[in-house]
Amino acid sequence: MSKQKSAFFCQECGYEAPKWLGKCPSCSSWNTFVEEIVASGKSSISFSTDTRNAKPTLINEIENLVENRMQLVDVELNRVLGGGLVKGALVLIGGEPGIGKSTLMLQMAIQEPLNILYVSGEESEQQIRMRAERIGIKNNHCQLLTETNLVNILNHAKALMPEMLIIDSIQTLFYSAIDSSPGSVSQVRECTAQLLRFAKETNVPVFLIGHITKDGSIAGPKVLEHMVDAVLQFEGDRNHVYRLLRTVKNRFGSTNELGIYEMQGTGLRMVENPSEILISHTEGNLSGIAIATTIEGLRPLQVEVQALVSSAAYGTPQRSSTGFDAKRLNMLLAVMEKRCGFKLASKDVFLNIAGGIKVDDPAVDLAVTMAVLSSNADIAIPRGITFAAEVGLSGEVRPVNRAEIRILEAQKLGYEAIYISKFNKGIKISDFKIKVMLCEKIEDVVRKVFS
Repeated sequence: MSKQKSAFFCQECGYEAPKWLGKCPSCSSWNTFVEEIVASGKSSISFSTDTRNAKPTLINEIENLVENRMQLVDVELNRVLGGGLVKGALVLIGGEPGIGKSTLMLQMAIQEPLNILYVSGEESEQQIRMRAERIGIKNNHCQLLTETNLVNILNHAKALMPEMLIIDSIQTLFYSAIDSSPGSVSQVRECTAQLLRFAKETNVPVFLIGHITKDGSIAGPKVLEHMVDAVLQFEGDRNHVYRLLRTVKNRFGSTNELGIYEMQGTGLRMVENPSEILISHTEGNLSGIAIATTIEGLRPLQVEVQALVSSAAYGTPQRSSTGFDAKRLNMLLAVMEKRCGFKLASKDVFLNIAGGIKVDDPAVDLAVTMAVLSSNADIAIPRGITFAAEVGLSGEVRPVNRAEIRILEAQKLGYEAIYISKFNKGIKISDFKIKVMLCEKIEDVVRKVFS
């Protein structure tokens, strides 16, 4: 019988220490260390009969093979994964509880024409069947297993050899070689290591669902980011119907892609044209609304920026921002006050990005500026105008990257004019049907828009 030892783990980031510490040296969190009993000699599970030992090989002699990717029915998931699912990949999907991670994975399991093993440690078979009936079962080869013992799960997976394995969730699994409760850092880390061995030795892609809590009491995806091949973040406001699937880490593709879903009663619907759903459709022109052309990864989007400027009722003006960086909003307000002469120091300013999404593209600066000025003067921006430019501290309109893609997106959606910086190089205005307005200062934009 192997000798057991105990160690202290930070429940926030997974840092291991031989004794209890008040402050974590890694993430600087206080009172997050918990003692866990770990086995010094962990048993391993074998999945392959190949006993060849690895040996050094010259890099020029290694055969360059093309990645064999599986094309999924879910187009948004294909995009986020970098063009398809790589066989033998270990993918972690994280997000807050109730955001829709299990719905996304169950929907894929019952709609992909593959032999899929769906393992659930949180719900019963009857509960999952009820949810599957609501979504719509299209895959008759999906097999369901309600189990939390990792050894039993891997034995079933080895016997069935599915084309895909889904674990819901990694916090519910336990490995008998680790003498600690499920959800602890050591259990989560060891279970993930065993699933990683299974994925690499059998070439079966594995999806892990991981929960994140605000207080960090349960080990979430941040502990496992260095172990898995890809980390997907499923986010969104539960009060809104739209969900965003972002790539945090991807060893097989870009980390700049974005997938957009709409939560419906029958599951998650893929949003093919997000620009149409993020723009509100109203009959008349309203002040304080500007359209920005932004880019998420390789995907151009049209987002609606809403601003409300009013006199401060209690002397101290309020600055509130939803979906946009509050510090950057304060910087833009200071630029409008100092460089352009607009008196906003005594005004309350509220900013919102419609649709419940968050943007950090500098190209939204000009739209934010124009929305604030429109609300302040109570003059609506004419329909058919969009903005794509950064605003500098001296009030200049600065260029942004991939301006051609932004112009083509605005042209495709039927906009009449797009305002960009005159310093964008290599753009032939004659190549576009949309009217491209080149501006140097914020005053130029204000004069052309509100004249």
